[in-house]
Amino acid sequence: MVKQINKMNILHYPRLDTVLMIENAVQSAEDYPSKMQLWKSLPRKVQYQTFNLILDYLEESGKIMIQDGKIFWTYNPKLISKIKNNGLVIK
Repeated sequence: MVKQINKMNILHYPRLDTVLMIENAVQSAEDYPSKMQLWKSLPRKVQYQTFNLILDYLEESGKIMIQDGKIFWTYNPKLISKIKNNGLVIK
């Protein structure tokens, strides 16, 4: 399922360092945080709309999964390279 983001409703696009900060926060979380828990735990403030836009991007890119209100880090590049080296074609 691909979400279409209405460009007219976006007030602020995130910078790369903000995206990386949120990626790092999800990866290093000891538990599987909810959106609000993750947002409040960030080292610097981010607009909630921008935060949600980044989570949508991370979910669409396959790096995270949001299920039952919890955020899970799912990206595993070592496993992907291992699968590619064994001859499996990924599209």
